[in-house]
Amino acid sequence: MVVLCFGLVHGSAWAQTAAAEKSVNTWLLRMHEASGQRTYSGTFVVSAAGSMASAKIWHVCDGTQQLERVESLSGTPRAIFRRNDRVITFFPQSKVAVVEQRESLGLFPNLLKSNDTDIGQFYQLKVQGKERVAGFDADVLQLLPKDNLRYGYRIWSEKKTGLVIQLQTLDLNGQVIEQAAFSELQLDAPVSIDKLSQMMDNTQGYRLERPDLQKTTANGLGWTLHKVVTGFKPVGCYERPAVPSTKASNAMAKPIQWMFSDGLATVSLFVETFDRHNHVREGVTAMGGATHILTQRMGDWWLTVVGEVPSSTLGLFAQGLERTK
Repeated sequence: MVVLCFGLVHGSAWAQTAAAEKSVNTWLLRMHEASGQRTYSGTFVVSAAGSMASAKIWHVCDGTQQLERVESLSGTPRAIFRRNDRVITFFPQSKVAVVEQRESLGLFPNLLKSNDTDIGQFYQLKVQGKERVAGFDADVLQLLPKDNLRYGYRIWSEKKTGLVIQLQTLDLNGQVIEQAAFSELQLDAPVSIDKLSQMMDNTQGYRLERPDLQKTTANGLGWTLHKVVTGFKPVGCYERPAVPSTKASNAMAKPIQWMFSDGLATVSLFVETFDRHNHVREGVTAMGGATHILTQRMGDWWLTVVGEVPSSTLGLFAQGLERTK
């Protein structure tokens, strides 16, 4: 209902609706629609563990297609273009362009990671009031996890459109561990879809690389999760090209990536053939901010679990993974 009516609902109608009456899904769907259907440009900054990164974003939607450009302003120069589910990442220094199929870049200000309607079972919504961010009035919301398997979030949603203009990830003690926010934003910006399309299609002088990802199923490849991690559902499984080690004596099976999400947080399980020369460190590594990595050997296999969740949650995935053949 929200998706069908979004384009017809005037901002003032949202203001007249009592904030407390809105469900978690209603709020999140409104934010999701705004990030995809609105036209905007701006600069956003991501900060975590004392480090900062910034990027410029242009997003346009003409009703039939979405086109997006994200250009890094710090770190390794790169520009990412997305037209619907086609993504090209340009690396100007190496003159390489990577072509992929992805429905979303998974970047700010997009909040939803899957179209899961059960989010309200695992997060409690609290409306905290109103604040002004980047020159815009915003509703301030907090999503509190109902268990210790996931982090919480504090969200600033632009009042008229619903676009997320600031997002904080909160640890289990309610402390901010990661933040993404617009430092400058223009809504209904004069972004040309034709110009962005021309820039995206201009790959002259670049070496095109197309990762050979094959959609598959974990069960079909002999893997199962014998104990479900509450709230996390499988959202995709892919076989990746094998990268044989010159020192490895055994045949290398294709690595797989099995992805799970609770609608907001994502966890990926990477399974590959164990290589004693390269796979030497087991344990959990904090990557700064919300992301953790767990690595461990499973007989002839090497497991890497990555997710923006508490490290104990990664442990549950590792404990639950089982070989069936």
